Amino acid sequence: MAALNGWSSFPLHENLDHDLAIRRFCPARVEQEHGEWGWEDELLNELELCSPSNTTTIPCLPAPEVDEFVDSCINMDHYEKECSNLQHDFDMFQEEMDASMKIEGDGLEMSGSFEDFGVLDPDMVPSVQEEVSHGDLNQGLHLVHMLLACAEAVGCRDTQLADSILNQIWVSASPWGDSLQRVSYCFATGLKSRLSLLHNVNANGTFTNGAKEKPLITREEKSEAFQLLYQTTPYIAFGFMAANEAICQAAKGKDSLHIMDIGMENTLQWPSLIRTLASRPEGPPNLRITGLISEHYLSELEVSMKILVGDASTLGLALEFNMISGPVTPSVLAKENLNLREGETLFVNSIMHLHEFVKESRGSLKAILQAIKKLRPTVLTVVEQDANHNGPFFLGRFLESLHYYSAIFDTLEASLPRNSAQRMKIEFLFAEEIRNIVAFEGTNRVERHERIDQWRRQLGRAGFQVMGMKCMSQAKMLISVYGCDGYTLSSEKGCLLLGWKGRPIILASAWQVHNVLST
Repeated sequence: MAALNGWSSFPLHENLDHDLAIRRFCPARVEQEHGEWGWEDELLNELELCSPSNTTTIPCLPAPEVDEFVDSCINMDHYEKECSNLQHDFDMFQEEMDASMKIEGDGLEMSGSFEDFGVLDPDMVPSVQEEVSHGDLNQGLHLVHMLLACAEAVGCRDTQLADSILNQIWVSASPWGDSLQRVSYCFATGLKSRLSLLHNVNANGTFTNGAKEKPLITREEKSEAFQLLYQTTPYIAFGFMAANEAICQAAKGKDSLHIMDIGMENTLQWPSLIRTLASRPEGPPNLRITGLISEHYLSELEVSMKILVGDASTLGLALEFNMISGPVTPSVLAKENLNLREGETLFVNSIMHLHEFVKESRGSLKAILQAIKKLRPTVLTVVEQDANHNGPFFLGRFLESLHYYSAIFDTLEASLPRNSAQRMKIEFLFAEEIRNIVAFEGTNRVERHERIDQWRRQLGRAGFQVMGMKCMSQAKMLISVYGCDGYTLSSEKGCLLLGWKGRPIILASAWQVHNVLST
């Protein structure tokens, strides 16, 4: 790791420990993240630990572990090979940007979003010569170290130091560079937002009400980016496939099915399920889908579901679709509000939505799971991001999320060229998630992803037991369709995990109420 020695020359602050950019992050804090912490306590503790009057020795992560973390954020297989093609890719991208700053035909007006995101600021965009001369491994290591140092300064409320480091990060980070430069740009944007929000902190360490910046992308752009992600990588399709397989297996011999979809935002999951059910040897069942949705998606989903109803009818399957708009609460999940019918087999489906109920004390998630349990569903399907982005300590969240999203951006690097407009749209989607994790606190922070062990613990406490996914062969076949090496599949205690080069990204699981398990 001799390349890291260059970090010692980083001329920003005389008290900055260049051997350990994140002095206060340690394994003990990871254990504490599973406790019931309030975010106000987190902020006050951060202030206390960073206070000059605090002379307590703070546990730290050994320097070799920092080096290992830095290495894990860099795609060693692609980095040096891709650098030789950077000039050509950048020229192509520049031509495309000059020809159409508004990407017409793709349905996304990119010019306004670019400006909001800051990528059109000439002071932030390095020249091609700078990219080529510094686009090597040393620059990547240096860039990750700067991000960690900036995160530490932000966590300690040293805004002057954080701003100084952030200005250095903008020189190397780029929304159209390699995967590391792109993900670094997103994290730098998140750090910038958190610095901005720190100006709205009260004397007691809490953010003022309404301290939230406008989204980086619109709802329409988000919907398009999600569909592009679905087409480009197997992560979303994997979740849909696994959930549908669990439903189909439990629906064998059942004539009337009712699926309640929590947080439905699109209908991408259902065409495959409808085709499978319509081709059952025993004949197609009657299918009813109830979507618990945000009112913002109401009109869009109505149109999509009308098309699905017609398609299902041509296959001989009777499909009925209902929508309940508004926030999902335990009272909404009461039987009297869901029009449950005698003789129906009930399924509850959640695709990357339950994490939004994971609050500081976890009481909200517990109430939702208990309400679902009272419905006595045959199966509860849960697909979630497999990451620990809900810890009470900012630096811990930053580390975990940087590792997680670096793997995702590496996936996109291997799947799409750098001058791809589709790739940039997808990365805007993740930039919004990253900023939410990095910048916001309290009720404004909704991207509270959890690891598989935490989900198993929470669902088990609520009275659910894992069923065991039986679709490994289908998952392998699905991944092969995308024609990209690097995806990894594993099974852990009945749950399936899809990852990138061994780093889990998405988990898929199916659950039953404990005392009604099939014998």
